Amino acid sequence: MDFSIVVNEWGVYWQGLYTTVFLVALSLLLGLLIAVPMGICRNSRNWLLKGPAWAYIYFFRGTPLLVQLFLIYYGAGQWTWLRESAAWEWFSQAWFCAILAFTLNTAAYTAEIVRGAINTMPRGQIEAAYAYGMSRLTTLRRIILPNSFRRALPAYSNEVIFMLHGSAVAGVITIVDLTGAARIVNSRYYSPFEAFLAAGLIYMCLTFLLVWSFRRLEGRWFKHLKPRTA
Repeated sequence: MDFSIVVNEWGVYWQGLYTTVFLVALSLLLGLLIAVPMGICRNSRNWLLKGPAWAYIYFFRGTPLLVQLFLIYYGAGQWTWLRESAAWEWFSQAWFCAILAFTLNTAAYTAEIVRGAINTMPRGQIEAAYAYGMSRLTTLRRIILPNSFRRALPAYSNEVIFMLHGSAVAGVITIVDLTGAARIVNSRYYSPFEAFLAAGLIYMCLTFLLVWSFRRLEGRWFKHLKPRTA
């Protein structure tokens, strides 16, 4: 094993690391903005709201991320109206297609997490908010969502890690992420073990960093539940 290859090509891995973090962070942020209203609609009794949310969530949770990426990156080009529109300038870019696919995918999983957290909300807290004179919108904004976010944090941390690992498929559409950087190094030196092991170790370090961050956040948010010592 010759790990001097990794040292010599560290610049390629650094660029891949930056691309991976950028894709994942932006996708998670945009996905969360979509997921919250989608999760609320999923809990609605009105099928005009619940139906589209249900279809969206089950489509993106029921199909592989790689297939969704191919549908957007390769499939968008077959629509003439799209190629002739101003939006084609975006859809012709690999990074935009990756962010769109990742955002729609993580939004579906996160929406289901939000829906489950809202459903497990203690009914007594909601009734107490209504008894205090809060409207449904105020109760949702000040009682239901803050408490739901707190309970959803452990499950959402898993989704963030899954999204980080799933982002490795971005390399198949010419994006040089961490996996794409490993492919470049392997093509230069024909050393797949060193090339992909380095990428795997970087993914592992990112994963441990995320786990540590969420543990700290959970400890802060759930501090009030810990028994007090005399």
